[in-house]
Amino acid sequence: MKKIKTHVRKGDLVEVVVGDHKGSRGNIIAVRRHERQSKVRVLIEGVNMVKKAVKPTTEKPQGGFLEKEAPIHISNVKLIERKEAKPVERKK
Repeated sequence: MKKIKTHVRKGDLVEVVVGDHKGSRGNIIAVRRHERQSKVRVLIEGVNMVKKAVKPTTEKPQGGFLEKEAPIHISNVKLIERKEAKPVERKK
């Protein structure tokens, strides 16, 4: 699979600039890449929440609704703060 370059990555603080959730901020949970660059989407913590129906299972015998984040196209987010990896100091 070919690596696609993006302006954001997991853990970055971003703001939604277009759409229903305009102005919302949150950290990126995941970046979902596709073979075509136009299909790159991101999951942002607490933004674009949707309800999903869940069938009854042994863990959840009643079933019900589950709230989770839905992906947003990467062009609709703006980088606010990058989570920097600090260099490790070596002892001599």
